[in-house]
Amino acid sequence: MRATCRERLGRLTIGLYNSYNLVQFREAHRRIIARAAPLAEAFDWNLAVFGFPFPKELDTSEKVAQWISGTTSIGDEGKYTVELSELGRLLVFDLPERGFPPQLGTLVITTRKPWPNRIVTVDEIAARAISGESFLLLFGLGPKGLPEEMFELGKLHLDVTGRGKSLETCTALGAVVGAISTAVRTRLKGSI
Repeated sequence: MRATCRERLGRLTIGLYNSYNLVQFREAHRRIIARAAPLAEAFDWNLAVFGFPFPKELDTSEKVAQWISGTTSIGDEGKYTVELSELGRLLVFDLPERGFPPQLGTLVITTRKPWPNRIVTVDEIAARAISGESFLLLFGLGPKGLPEEMFELGKLHLDVTGRGKSLETCTALGAVVGAISTAVRTRLKGSI
């Protein structure tokens, strides 16, 4: 029975939305990718980056991964970024103009201030993922986080603390990925 559940499991994707600096690639961009990649690899998630101002010659996810791995000591010197890319699980996109790629699944805004009519819980995401629904969990970078228009696009909003507590981006990444992955595993074990 477990294999059946695993076959139906929707794909989970970490989405990093660049609201930090749209013109110049900064160390903060490199670090967030290098820190998110081990999480994605360890918990079997995808990693999608949106609107990162990579140098023009980095026109594929493979080139981005190789470049990151050659310029950081984080994430075992970028090893996990390269592994994700080799598996086709590192995805590079421009900033979306009208919405996010539908193949990434239902957009979930990660925030400490969810709109009341759009709140979703970790357990609800886990249950729906086990039923085959894919999700893109979007994290905003920079001091202002996600722009307001992203909140409108996201039909679901997740406050991982459930208490409106502000978390630094990397802390939030770990909390969200860990909580959802644990909820999925717990539900899968219960279905054996």
